[in-house]
Amino acid sequence: MSGRRRRRHRRRRQESWKIFLPAGAAVVVLAVIGIAVLIGTGGKKEAAAQPEETETSVREEELAVEETQAAQESSEAESEQAGTQEASEEETAIAAEVGSQDDSEDPQASANAAGSGSGAAVDVGELALAEGETDELTLGIDVSKYQGTIDWEQVKDAGVDFAMIRVGYRTKVSGIIYEDPGARYNLQEATKNGILAGAYFFSSAVTEEEARQEASWVADFIAKYKITYPVAYNCEDFQSQDSRQYGLDSAARTQIACTFLDTIAARGYTPMFYASRNEMEGNALWDMDTLGSKYRVWVSQYPEKPYPETPASTYSGTHAMWQYTSQGRVAGIDGSVDVNLAYFGYSEEAQAKDPNPAEIVEANPEVGLNFTEVDELVTAKDETNLRNLPTTEGSQVVYKLPNGEAVQRTGIGSNGWDRVIYNGQRLYAVHNFLTTDLTPQGDAAQGEETQSGAAQAAAGEGTSGSDAGSSDTSTGTSGADGSASSGGEEGPVFQAVSEAVTARDRVNLRDYPSTVTGNIVGSLSYGEAVVRTGISDTGWSRLKVNGQVVYASSRLLATSMDYKEQEKPSPENPEAGMHFTAASGMVKAKDGQTNLRTLPTTNEPSQVVGQLIGDATAQRVAQDVDRGWTKLIYNGQTVYAVSNYLTDAG
Repeated sequence: MSGRRRRRHRRRRQESWKIFLPAGAAVVVLAVIGIAVLIGTGGKKEAAAQPEETETSVREEELAVEETQAAQESSEAESEQAGTQEASEEETAIAAEVGSQDDSEDPQASANAAGSGSGAAVDVGELALAEGETDELTLGIDVSKYQGTIDWEQVKDAGVDFAMIRVGYRTKVSGIIYEDPGARYNLQEATKNGILAGAYFFSSAVTEEEARQEASWVADFIAKYKITYPVAYNCEDFQSQDSRQYGLDSAARTQIACTFLDTIAARGYTPMFYASRNEMEGNALWDMDTLGSKYRVWVSQYPEKPYPETPASTYSGTHAMWQYTSQGRVAGIDGSVDVNLAYFGYSEEAQAKDPNPAEIVEANPEVGLNFTEVDELVTAKDETNLRNLPTTEGSQVVYKLPNGEAVQRTGIGSNGWDRVIYNGQRLYAVHNFLTTDLTPQGDAAQGEETQSGAAQAAAGEGTSGSDAGSSDTSTGTSGADGSASSGGEEGPVFQAVSEAVTARDRVNLRDYPSTVTGNIVGSLSYGEAVVRTGISDTGWSRLKVNGQVVYASSRLLATSMDYKEQEKPSPENPEAGMHFTAASGMVKAKDGQTNLRTLPTTNEPSQVVGQLIGDATAQRVAQDVDRGWTKLIYNGQTVYAVSNYLTDAG
């Protein structure tokens, strides 16, 4: 870019915070009194937080009770968690592969990661041009796969100084570490365009050893990139019952975070802790007396009026960065993005720890899209184009597939495109123009370029965003009957239904079935019932809410109003919410002793009814691979044990 001086905003300090200089330099403590402004609490990752302070306080009291109860759990529960982790360490020492766009276990998908949380709409380009800017406070964004493919040159021109880039995550149930599918490209292009880079990792660690493993993975991953801003620890969704962190108390989570951040510091990076204001204020869910005194803090709080109308976060603790909205609009990014203010900046870019250059990568064509993995042979209904990108805009036709010639289909995209393998190359074709019927069909079907506008619209013919883990499917405007049209093209076809649904947690309601062109007009929370009038095969549901037709991601809806309660294991339904598959063989305790329980959980009302000790054996009859439990027959009784505590008896 041009050598113009980067624009800065007026620096505003919160209480006081510490500037940590490189080893050998003095530590300078600057104390400046900030402006205390009463504003509403929010946060990218606190969708369930109550908007009123009184309601928030009630919730925090409830959480405190829950944590007290968790702290009183038996030592066995802690050991079981530790043992589960010990077994997973071998699997996750190195990320097996790049994570997928539609990974349901991505903890950020459950935390309003798509920029769909609360906060005021902000145009970053306009903000960057505000008067009174200085060289002290810097403007930044944080991004992940949910922002799709980013044009970083445009982002730089918009006045963005830095980017906190998600490099990976550990899955919330199975505990596998994955690389964010957009991480390499984002790090490469951000730094190439003069945007200073930081990094963050979405953790679901349950032991200190897992935290060290995560931090080491992160440090190894970023070693070839210029990381100037801090490396942050982000841990959310730990209160969800399907999270492997469920039941960990504040002290345990805090120590895990410290272990991660200490490891990052030992590798030469500046550590930073991220959480929402409601989680940190008054040590509600984290020991901020410890975390705030040792590390830089990144607070998430979304006031009704964004910066600079609201000059500062109301978080009372020391903090160095403020995420003040998830509704930022930045040139070069489709959809919303989180916007941050850092109360520090850097005069020059850091150098990579590893002098060997990182591999140059192209943009991942599937970032921002959801593909369901399949493995099947398909052919063209007549003749269709195979393209290098899942869009007709800017893509190239590599091959015209005729009817009768088979290719392997490996993914079905919710945007109307399929991923296929042709001559060892990954290509894309419009879903509606492919069939699994390999019998030659003659002239029964039309080709891609002559198909109806409806089919083209269903194909999306462009990129898409995501809606808390769901993907975009079409473009256009919504009609009164819930149908969609744009320029004479019809949108996705909805199968008519009439049933009550609720959100599986919280989901956005939009005026069109698209995260790109659909505006958020409201939200639906767990337990609130609305009428679903249609379901599309592109991943969207049509709803009737207060007489208005709106749309929501189908995968984030449930037909049971109390499905969370129904999925809790109970004496009446011990395997509720679990997925056991048949298994066989005799097993014994791996380390000479393990508990046998009435339910596949360490939480109440599960009870220990026996132990496998020494060479004592039990018959294995089923396993839940995702949750890590094994069903056993012991002394004629059905019991459950943590799978990682068991080994084959021979």
